[in-house]
Amino acid sequence: MKVEKADKIGFCFGVRRAIDILERVARERGGMETLGAVVHNEQVLEKLAKLGVRVTKDVASIQGDTVVTSSHGISPQLEEEIRARNIDIISTTCPFVLRAQVAARRLAEAGFLVVIYGDADHPEVKGILGWAKGRGIASLDEGFVSTFERIPRRLGILSQTTQVPAQFAAFVKKLVDIAFIRDSEMRVIDTICHDIRERQASALKLAQRADLMLVVGGHHSANTNRLAELCAAVTETHLIETAEEIQSSWLEGKGHIGVTAGASTDEETVEEVLKKLEQWPR
Repeated sequence: MKVEKADKIGFCFGVRRAIDILERVARERGGMETLGAVVHNEQVLEKLAKLGVRVTKDVASIQGDTVVTSSHGISPQLEEEIRARNIDIISTTCPFVLRAQVAARRLAEAGFLVVIYGDADHPEVKGILGWAKGRGIASLDEGFVSTFERIPRRLGILSQTTQVPAQFAAFVKKLVDIAFIRDSEMRVIDTICHDIRERQASALKLAQRADLMLVVGGHHSANTNRLAELCAAVTETHLIETAEEIQSSWLEGKGHIGVTAGASTDEETVEEVLKKLEQWPR
């Protein structure tokens, strides 16, 4: 049985930056609160907890005078709510997410309805919507257009940073077909993270020659789920958080197993998966 790791693996730039900031602050202050999980990965959060990092669910639950916000970013409205309580903010917002926030703000200020291709319930998307100042909508389905009595003349379209480029392009094309009418205007801004693009391409390339793909990462991680969906379209794929989740039935008759990981998955967890596969009885 051959086990092969994808070329692009380990923390992405945004996650590495967020964790570095949080670890430094936690060591300096003997602990720290974060508003929500700084990244969507339980193993990383467990390691941070050993440094005294505590996750709070909402603003009302913050106990100290300083809070760290996650790499997914927050809305201006939420930032104002935190500061109104005299709580200082240490931001770990990913630069690629910040770019999407700025794009949403500029489009809204220019009079466009901001359309975000993404999961409306995801923290990143909620934050970006906040920057659209009430002139935004998030959807993974172009059918949202039918909810308007009259289709807006000016649409500004961008994407959640972890979405699949080809799917975003297909979404835009459908909107053009539906909403591009006389005197209308559309602006499309590519806000998908470059690291995510490379990670997806690397995983897909490996999946095309593997009998089985294991995608290592948080079950609630958006970018990890996108990886699993991409690979599953090509070969048998399972999303796992740790090596303990590997089932023997998956490996039966498999000659080539590929391993990739989400952007918030630490390399130690990936190495544990690789080690278990290498030691698996042949």
